[in-house]
Amino acid sequence: MPWVPDTAAAPLAVAVPIVAACLALVGARWAPRPLIDLLATGAAAVTAWLTGALTLAAFGGRVVTWTGGWSPRDGRSVGIVLAADPVNAGLACLASALTCCALLYSWRYVDSAAGHYHALVLLFLAGMNGFALTGDLFDMFVFFELMGATAFALTGLRVEEPNSLQGGLNFAVINSLAAYLSLIGLGLLYARTGQLGLAQIGAALGGRPADALVVVAFVLAIVGFVTKAAMAPMHFWLADAHAVAPAPVCVLMSGVMVELGVYALARVYVTVFSAAVPAAAVREAFIAFGVLTAAVGCVMCVTQRHLKRLFAYSTIAHIGLFLIGFALLTPDGFTGVAVYVAGHAGIKGALFLLAGLLLDRFQTVDEGELFGRGGRGAPCWLFLLAALALAGLPPLGPGLGKALSEDAAGAAGLPWLAAVFVLVSAVTGGAVLRAGLRVFLGLGHRLGPVERDTQTAGEERPETETALTRTPPTMLAAVVLLVLGGVAAGVAVGLVPALAAAAGRAGQTFADRAGYLGQVLYGGPPRPAPPPVAARWTGSGVLSGVVSTVLAGAVAALSLWLPRGARVRARRLRPAVDGLHRLHSGHVGDYVAWLLAGAAGLALALLALPAAAPG
Repeated sequence: MPWVPDTAAAPLAVAVPIVAACLALVGARWAPRPLIDLLATGAAAVTAWLTGALTLAAFGGRVVTWTGGWSPRDGRSVGIVLAADPVNAGLACLASALTCCALLYSWRYVDSAAGHYHALVLLFLAGMNGFALTGDLFDMFVFFELMGATAFALTGLRVEEPNSLQGGLNFAVINSLAAYLSLIGLGLLYARTGQLGLAQIGAALGGRPADALVVVAFVLAIVGFVTKAAMAPMHFWLADAHAVAPAPVCVLMSGVMVELGVYALARVYVTVFSAAVPAAAVREAFIAFGVLTAAVGCVMCVTQRHLKRLFAYSTIAHIGLFLIGFALLTPDGFTGVAVYVAGHAGIKGALFLLAGLLLDRFQTVDEGELFGRGGRGAPCWLFLLAALALAGLPPLGPGLGKALSEDAAGAAGLPWLAAVFVLVSAVTGGAVLRAGLRVFLGLGHRLGPVERDTQTAGEERPETETALTRTPPTMLAAVVLLVLGGVAAGVAVGLVPALAAAAGRAGQTFADRAGYLGQVLYGGPPRPAPPPVAARWTGSGVLSGVVSTVLAGAVAALSLWLPRGARVRARRLRPAVDGLHRLHSGHVGDYVAWLLAGAAGLALALLALPAAAPG
């Protein structure tokens, strides 16, 4: 960054979108729509450049910025810190890049809300970047609320439609309640330590055995994060929100917002609680919740025919895998999750935009109603490529993250988790592949009409002002960029030695709690890291990716061509599946009950599991 100091990049990554949002809101009163589009997209591009340069700088050591120059003295501070390492700066860069693509796709969107829509998207970006980069727990809450408030408004953007209003309301109520629980946990920590900074609280808790108050404070503090991450059983809001949110908004929510919840969980535990709350208890609890989340997401995904809900449940299933990767609590596990998130974001974002194209052209995203109508143009092949990437096909992006996570699980003495990664990739990738083959190529048997309920009725309304007869170049360009980005994450990192070593170093830096505290509290130099384990393809990783892709093809084939007799016998499982579907009722009271049950279950798990030496 020749004209921007490294320490200025983090504040600018938050400030630029906020200023641009204000300009877009004011300019929309007199400026033509294309100018507002260019302003918003340009601001997101500048932010992507800033965060990308910040990521590169962070590979040489954390970039620590004390706003207002209020740096600490002797480990004590009153200022607010932004601490960028390769993982959180990379997440901010990912959020900025996805926002660029979402805004590019939106050039033909929401004419009636021009300016307001752009301002909300840019404020959403500012909230995500601030949430990722801040080193202060209270500021995490503030940016969490900014991110949430704009996401609620964007989800319910078409407020005149009952389903849009319901999806946005469920999203707002559940996540707001979870945020209030997190605020209570923050208050408990402040009462115990008198500090709000992550490093300061971590130093105050370090070396002391965790009592019940610390464990409860940990659980409450992370409830908002794991709810945002859609960890089961706090996940119910996600599919309802994705079903009604505009496709570009789904790109941001599914591609990076929910992943930021996993990041926050990892950051808060590693920096604040890892020296107090036993690692063994955290590992066992979150592996269990990760497996549960992956299982629920898989079953709901493969039994969906509404494309946006199918993709949303696929995201829930992959969040389960990300939680498992975190729960390993090793640098290699963090590296695997980071690479997985990068590949998943591009692929899943492209799938949501392709669903948006189908909706705007055919006024439906129902797999049965779209049978054979998608055609064999570019969207068809992009959809099928994305499905194969989601299944873990080497050397594409999600496949490398999956392989690295499996290797990390094996190194941690948990090789059986590789089967979970393979099965989740196979089922979710197979469900998406099945939908693509049926919608675009007309393969398989026709689905009968679906009986609409209050959750799905009326969702299929075009998101453009007029129905599309052809795909606008800007929309197709956004899809292509996302697919290429998701694919390149695995090809570049897995095959270029320098990038493989950099990815491995990112995981080590993230796990280095002592280095974080030393730089933030005492202004010390970056600690030299041990030689990184390069994040490259291995023979076992390639084999695992091939197996999961073949299994995904089998899942798709069984769904498309299962003989009628076998389909009749398979209906014996229907009551269990229907029971799981009924739990996703759309009633906010049910979702609140599951949120509280999940928080209580997590607290009981951490208090009941045998304690080991803090790790």
